Amino acid sequence: MVNHNFSRWAAPVASGALAATVELPGSKSLTNRELVLAAIATEPTTFAGALVSRDSTLMLEALKALGCSVTGLDSTSPIITPATLSGDATIDCGLAGTVMRFVPPLATLNNGRTTFDGDEGARRRPMGTTITSLRALGVKVEADELSLPFTVVGNGSVTGGELTIDASSSSQFVSGLLLVAPRFENGLTLRHVGENLPSLPHIEMTLECLRQRGVTVSSPEPSVWRVEPGPVAGGFKQIEPDLSNAGPFLAAAMVTGGSVTIPGWPTTTTQVGNHFDGILQQMGAEIVRDERGLTITGTGVIHGIDIDLSIGGELAQVVAALAVLADSPSTITGIGHIRGHETDRLAAMATEINRIGGHCEETEDGWIIHPSSNLHGELWHSYEDHRMATAGAIIGLRVPDIEVENIETTSKTMPNFASMWSDMLGGN
Repeated sequence: MVNHNFSRWAAPVASGALAATVELPGSKSLTNRELVLAAIATEPTTFAGALVSRDSTLMLEALKALGCSVTGLDSTSPIITPATLSGDATIDCGLAGTVMRFVPPLATLNNGRTTFDGDEGARRRPMGTTITSLRALGVKVEADELSLPFTVVGNGSVTGGELTIDASSSSQFVSGLLLVAPRFENGLTLRHVGENLPSLPHIEMTLECLRQRGVTVSSPEPSVWRVEPGPVAGGFKQIEPDLSNAGPFLAAAMVTGGSVTIPGWPTTTTQVGNHFDGILQQMGAEIVRDERGLTITGTGVIHGIDIDLSIGGELAQVVAALAVLADSPSTITGIGHIRGHETDRLAAMATEINRIGGHCEETEDGWIIHPSSNLHGELWHSYEDHRMATAGAIIGLRVPDIEVENIETTSKTMPNFASMWSDMLGGN
């Protein structure tokens, strides 16, 4: 969706090579998974490094609406005290996929009616798998269509057992069910059937979060997961930096020919963004990990890439933005599922690249991007999508007069993106 009541942010052009250190906020994926687990834990959970953004705030507000005690709503160190979920509640999902896919399974444990709705764009996001899977578990869900808005009518308990779903459009459908499954009377054996399963690392992240809280989980065969019933531990949780949000800053080093260091980059992690270390070398970067964190250095020359990004569509727009500035064609595949994100990301990215004089062909599950000598300044629409906005900022480092519409949409995961970008270009 193009917002016609927009602000315009003049994307700064890099004046030289970078030499910057960028401190990243906490991982959205980890923060919102751990918040759900905190709601069903046997004791309070204290966080450090949690993300403070629109998506995480919507999750915290959802937990409060369901009866949890939340201390430090706007803090990186909130404390979540679980409570017996009882009473009617209304949940604002905004545009947060984690809220609209993770909280409905949690609401099945609520002895009351929980109504879900969100932004206009959220009503267009795929929700059929959530609604039908909850019904298959014996939970009443009132919905006119298989989308927002809908109401989960819980009675405080779910039998669980075995369930088969098609999660081809989002791995979040799997994670949402697995996160709450320890509280199902018989746990859950969940089987995915479908042509593909996008973002498998996100499911691995969910399983690891459960393991670290003492839950017994297994994957007896591909696309089958088992969560045993039992207690979920509380305690202390340190949230890693958001490695997917590192993408624009890593790309900046490649575009400008300088270096950017991300402190605190974990040595081992389940975050999809860790795959930037590997992908970006193929496009011409040098990456070093040491006591400082992860440091990327670019030469100013960017090579095209032929890559299947089914591991994580959230990396796609950074790779595509770099491909626009590359010296050879790129083919990016395996990301058909990102049509169902904040916007149809395949169509949006192709439209904006071609708007600024680039050459992007939209395919069924990705893009073919060719180098272009006709790149020029133009308004870059964000479509209320934070990753569209940051893609425009990357290209604007080299192409003068790019104006990004509604840079504020980055508040979904990085509320201070514009100032972080400016600080990076100033050498911090």
